[in-house]
Amino acid sequence: MKRPLVTILSLALFVPLIAGCSSSPFGTVSSTSNPLVAEYSVNPARQGTVTVEFGETTEYGRSTSPVATTVGPTTVQVAGMKQNTTYHMRARAEYVNGTSQLDVDHVFKTGSLPSGLIPPFTVTATSGLTPQPGVEMVNALVETVPSTAFATDLEGNVIWAYPSPDPTKVASLLPIKLLPNGHFMCLIAPPVYNGPPASDTINEIREFDLVGNTIRSLNMSDLNAKLAAGNFNLTLVLFSHDFAYLPNGHILVLADLIKQFADLPGYPGVTNVLGDAVVDLDADLNPVWVWNEFDHFDINRHPMMFPDWTHTNSIAYSPDDGNFVVSIRHQHWVVKVDYRDGGGTGNVLWRLGEGGDFKLEGATDPTDWFYAQHDANFASSNTTGSFKLAMLDNGDNREFPPNVSCNTAGAPPCLYTTVPVMQVDENAKTASFIFHQILPVPFYNGFAGSSRVLPNTNVEYNLAAVAGTDGYTFEVTQTATPQTVWQMHIPGNYTYRSIRMPSLYPGVQW
Repeated sequence: MKRPLVTILSLALFVPLIAGCSSSPFGTVSSTSNPLVAEYSVNPARQGTVTVEFGETTEYGRSTSPVATTVGPTTVQVAGMKQNTTYHMRARAEYVNGTSQLDVDHVFKTGSLPSGLIPPFTVTATSGLTPQPGVEMVNALVETVPSTAFATDLEGNVIWAYPSPDPTKVASLLPIKLLPNGHFMCLIAPPVYNGPPASDTINEIREFDLVGNTIRSLNMSDLNAKLAAGNFNLTLVLFSHDFAYLPNGHILVLADLIKQFADLPGYPGVTNVLGDAVVDLDADLNPVWVWNEFDHFDINRHPMMFPDWTHTNSIAYSPDDGNFVVSIRHQHWVVKVDYRDGGGTGNVLWRLGEGGDFKLEGATDPTDWFYAQHDANFASSNTTGSFKLAMLDNGDNREFPPNVSCNTAGAPPCLYTTVPVMQVDENAKTASFIFHQILPVPFYNGFAGSSRVLPNTNVEYNLAAVAGTDGYTFEVTQTATPQTVWQMHIPGNYTYRSIRMPSLYPGVQW
């Protein structure tokens, strides 16, 4: 990436003295290798925190998270700015002795992202309806442009990007997540297993800062060596689909593995079956606990796409009991696992979905269950007992009652996608819908995608490949007849997930 042309001016604009707060020059601003990220360096007089305020005028309007500092140089990365735009920014120090200090105003001009990095897209807002504030984080998959993560404001301006580390290699960013320390983390690996990956394939979990500098990473070869040293008796092939960063600094990461079976019913000879595992990595990226799906499910239950047997695509941590749930796409199940923060047995506690442990209330069984689902996540503050669960029901291989033939007169279509938010009672083993948008057939989305309940109660969902070509994201009201509040359309390009974030900084709402 070329270093952008950046104009940096220090303006002697001193802020009037306020109680406990003085204004004096104590910082400088410089460009970085990312044309949309500035580096603000300060040299505070004492211990405390430093926050950078920034905006297109001296009213600023946005800020970074506070960065802890001791006496001496401290750097704050400033991101969330449009391309080729002049910004004002200043640092504010809050010291442990109760005093504050404001830097003078600085001017920074952003550069341009490389041509072709961001796929063309449009954003549309509905007049009279207010979307959930924040930024939109998009994972674009490998298609007409290399896999790229980028963030936009709600007006559709690109304000941050993390390009594919090596566009010549088939690897996708799956997915981008903001960590409590202000860095990002993602898996970088081929999006699906198509045989043993080449030796030079990117296949790792990576932490990086706002500029895009790698902070730490773990590749699959090194993870397998660590698993062998720890006597886990497990050899993995790909990092896969998702991970969960836990409050104690551990990471639960999904990964693929292959197991051979001889003469399975209907499959004579040797069959290489693709399944999944969850590996618990400690704060130093060492494996300390493993859950192998081959140990817990019937190899002869395979409702779709066998021998790609499980195709697990999301993991969500349950803070109320220290367990986790995984979305197992090719079983049409969301499953809860006894993890208990590394002290659990790994036993399956329940299976939600068609043929599982729950009764579907107030809906048609089996039609209204989810099929080939993605992104199962908790949508309530509690995660045990009776709680809310959201996901995207892709709808592949949907089942119907014995007397119903889909795509016939008076019957539903065979392929359609829904957006459910479910009330799940894990004690009574019942499930029902509190929201269930059934999308028109032209918006059937056969793979990938995401769905989240936003703080304003609206539901946002991403359709990865409508008609096999276009990515869409919709924010809709959670009403009986959902109204579209905001939408993004990315023609000719797949998306993996598109998530509304409060900002690019932990604990900060823009």
